[in-house]
Amino acid sequence: MAVFPFSAIVGQDEMKLALLIAAVDPSVGGVMVFGDRGTGKSTAVRALAALLPPMQATVGCPYGCDPEADAKTCVPDCPRHGPGGAQAESRPVPVIDLPLGATEDRVVGALDLERALARGEKAYEPGLLARANRGFLYIDEVNLLEDHLVDLLLDVAASGVNVVEREGLSIRHPARFVLVGSGNPEEGELRPQLLDRFGLSVEVRTPDQLATRVLVVRRRDSYESDPDAFVAEWESADGDERSRISTAREGLKSISVGDDIVEKCAELCLKLGTDGLRGELTLVRAARALAALQGDKAVTLDHLKRVAPSALRHRLRRDPLDEAGSTIRVQRGIEAVLGS
Repeated sequence: MAVFPFSAIVGQDEMKLALLIAAVDPSVGGVMVFGDRGTGKSTAVRALAALLPPMQATVGCPYGCDPEADAKTCVPDCPRHGPGGAQAESRPVPVIDLPLGATEDRVVGALDLERALARGEKAYEPGLLARANRGFLYIDEVNLLEDHLVDLLLDVAASGVNVVEREGLSIRHPARFVLVGSGNPEEGELRPQLLDRFGLSVEVRTPDQLATRVLVVRRRDSYESDPDAFVAEWESADGDERSRISTAREGLKSISVGDDIVEKCAELCLKLGTDGLRGELTLVRAARALAALQGDKAVTLDHLKRVAPSALRHRLRRDPLDEAGSTIRVQRGIEAVLGS
């Protein structure tokens, strides 16, 4: 069945914007989507894949390495190291699902048993992390992920390299991906170490307006009745979004970020008491990506105000003297530092 169009998703503007920002600038650090069941979290992530412009990859490379990058960034047996180099091809940006029941071997890769038994060779069979390189790794119900897989993801997300040492194999391969997770907070909290690795955290809620709920039901019913016709109806709108992403990527480096903007980012993070400096870095990167999406030349306070809740709400320390939620605390900080 064709994927539900991104442009046809009703509401959930903060979630859609966060995903677009991550698509424009992967260095933002990924997106965590927390919210009620049945609010379009998985639908939005899978719809994003259809929006992403294709990428150039090395033919025959299981890691889809960039043919324009330094060959040393890939593994020794990459086709680029062979005589005459390798050809490039256009392929879709990978969006890989990591199921909760996946084994560690399935995630990191393991010994290729077929080649080992048939030829007596020790060969590596790449896992999900290899397939996700230069793309997106999506984990639904990420807060239910087993602890040993969380530890593994933390290591790889920090280094961008997957190291496999087992069964006589010693492999290091590139594994740089945008981590996207979704979950329902009622089913368990996410470990702080992993939550901190997400650049943006957004909250989605069940629509409370009658017209919105009716529109969601009608669009979903139309999609399920005739997926191809529904996708064709929204093809132009999705095409516009795809062009917007491509244009924003090309213009990202030209977006200026003034010293006053960086100072406001630091002032806001100091006001909220966030740990480390990831808050400031994420604010700058997300605001710059938003400016690129909107076709602006420089980052302004308006850009900061719009991305600050998603960039900072998951970085606040618990305050036993303040029962307000993290979103409300961020909004207070925005009003105090950036103005209403």
